[in-house]
Amino acid sequence: MENLFIKSRQKVKSINTDFVRYLMKEINWSDRLIGIKGGRGIGKTTLLLQHIEMHLQNELILYVSLDDFYFTSHTLYDLAEDFIVNGGQTLLIDEVHRYKNWAQEIKLIYDDFPNLKIIFTGSSILEISKGRADLSRRAIIYSMTGLSFREYLVFTEKLEIASVKISDIIGHHVELADDINRSTQIIPAFCKYLTTGYYPFFIESPDTYLMRLTEVLNQVIFSDIQTLKGIPMESLSKLRKLLYVVSNSVPFKPNVAKLSEIIQITRNTLVTYLNYLEEAQIINLLHTESVGIGYLRKPEKIYMENSNLIYALNEKEPEVGNIRETFFFNQLRKENRVVFDGIADFLINDELRFEIGGKNKTTKQIKGLENAFIAADNISTGYGKKIPLWLFGFLY
Repeated sequence: MENLFIKSRQKVKSINTDFVRYLMKEINWSDRLIGIKGGRGIGKTTLLLQHIEMHLQNELILYVSLDDFYFTSHTLYDLAEDFIVNGGQTLLIDEVHRYKNWAQEIKLIYDDFPNLKIIFTGSSILEISKGRADLSRRAIIYSMTGLSFREYLVFTEKLEIASVKISDIIGHHVELADDINRSTQIIPAFCKYLTTGYYPFFIESPDTYLMRLTEVLNQVIFSDIQTLKGIPMESLSKLRKLLYVVSNSVPFKPNVAKLSEIIQITRNTLVTYLNYLEEAQIINLLHTESVGIGYLRKPEKIYMENSNLIYALNEKEPEVGNIRETFFFNQLRKENRVVFDGIADFLINDELRFEIGGKNKTTKQIKGLENAFIAADNISTGYGKKIPLWLFGFLY
């Protein structure tokens, strides 16, 4: 256990707190059991270590990753018991999906050691409420996404820019855009973000970013999904083929029967796999508002979860309309209800319609509609109902 304390201190000492993700302020850190779910590479470990450095300096804490060799001969429960005996107060557990019985043991630790605070991170496809190890009534679970365009600018250009609500964008987009344009060249920065700015690790190796992102995708499919969902190994290549089809398409309207035939799986299996990929933060499914979203409900459109993934998986220059809609859907869905409309491209919160396009996109399609707007690419400032597409990256 002494070696774990040494590793924990070394990890914390190496962490930089100059830039902190949005989720730091949203989490109620006083809760006894906190879970943070998210896709690979989006910064969950960094968030934990920053929390230690910024808020837990006066407590006896221990950070451990469950892929440590220590756990080949020790249980998590044994570690918690020893930690309590030594006066431990807060146990931070990273990568819980790497540990077979993580949920059962965390439940026991929570029940048996009422003075211990526990914070854990894991894959976005973790099942928190399942069977005897149901943690849903004990744990407060937060979901973490990749960098917003606002965060990207704060990170790369050290700008101090606050997030806004969608109502602020609708009512004051000209003033907001003018203020931001005084601080940076927004169009070049936006293009770079769309290509290589969603995952914080872009700062480590920008030249090999897309290659590393492809490796992350393979790890999600061949490790996370296969392990946590129990998909047969022979079916994993079909998941990759499915992703290739989606990423190389225009905004993808699935013909489930045809796609099932191409991928060589049944219709129900296809839709189940699509839901797995969405849980893993690899794709986003757009459904219609008129039906309930059951697990086997066919989506109206399929998008990659973010535009960087499209660039990583495309052999040629991606279709620009797909990039634009992917970005808009990705940035809006965190705090808003986004559904398929049929009139415009997206319906937001059952009242706002948005058509996505380039700088020459007209309002013809939404003419006469109340609360309908254009989100236009390649413009630095909008006018009337035409709003810069990039401004929707400031919602978190």
